[in-house]
Amino acid sequence: MPSFLHAPVGRRAALGGIASSLAAAALPVRASEAYPSRPVTMVVPYTAGGSTDIVARLIAQKLSEILGQPFIVDNKGGANGVIGMDIAARAAPDGYTLLMNTAGAQALAPVIYKTKFHALDSWEPISLISSIPFVIVAREGLPVKNFAEFAALAKAGNPPLSASSGSSMIVLATDQLKRVIGAPTLINAQYKGTSMQAQAVIKGEVDVSFDSFVTLPQIKAGKVRALAVVAPQRAASLPDVPTLAELGVKDMDFASWSGLLAPKGTPKAIVDRLSAEVQKIVRTPEMQERLKGLDHTPVGSGPAEFAKLIGDDYARWQRVVKETGFKIEG
Repeated sequence: MPSFLHAPVGRRAALGGIASSLAAAALPVRASEAYPSRPVTMVVPYTAGGSTDIVARLIAQKLSEILGQPFIVDNKGGANGVIGMDIAARAAPDGYTLLMNTAGAQALAPVIYKTKFHALDSWEPISLISSIPFVIVAREGLPVKNFAEFAALAKAGNPPLSASSGSSMIVLATDQLKRVIGAPTLINAQYKGTSMQAQAVIKGEVDVSFDSFVTLPQIKAGKVRALAVVAPQRAASLPDVPTLAELGVKDMDFASWSGLLAPKGTPKAIVDRLSAEVQKIVRTPEMQERLKGLDHTPVGSGPAEFAKLIGDDYARWQRVVKETGFKIEG
């Protein structure tokens, strides 16, 4: 018979307490080692087929292969991302519900809508996967060759120029552009969705548009003209097109991004493991090529860097909304 069974009651209790403590201490390790033990849902707060959905499916497929459980993309579009974000934010923080999101929904929606979640405080950032530049394009026939000529024409306002917007983020970016270049007569024509917004400038219904590279084939074919890239650096697919910052235009850093998050309270061991795997995935030549094919700039950051970006973007959008007086109609 084991000797501890003959020990005094006090000593047996102490030994039992030590054993319980050791077992409890081992639980988080075992939990992280076993994760995932069942399918994981990756919520995308947009409809299927867009670039965010494509990125989610690329990452989900690789995580499934590496971690041995299905990562299932669940599209929950509507209300500029708010519906899907609300579903993810209310999910159990156990690592089995994740959110693939963009700057427009993550950092802007909580500024302009009365959401039940916060841009940063309601989440555990996992990894910034890629940054997404915008390009300002002009319709065929608009008598401008570069951004400076467009700005001068827009400021003159005779006749007023028009710009198409297809999301809250682009509406705000257009309003901010009007302010920084001093073109109050620039008409902000709002369309239902970014694809319709892009078609508007391709068809010549409006003069210019902020575009997430949907119009790249038309740019290459000379059907529309790229005036400037809205991002910290030039786009790889348009190396000769300057950024707004290069042109001396300030307060117009509206690059978007795609990133993976989990509900607040998700165990750090799970967040760290997912982040490490996503970073490895993003750095593979295959994923680099796929992301660049979507005109995304691959990043693959850690949680801390991603959290800082979300916080910075949230603060920027708060300032821009205040400066432009932007309000949701209806």
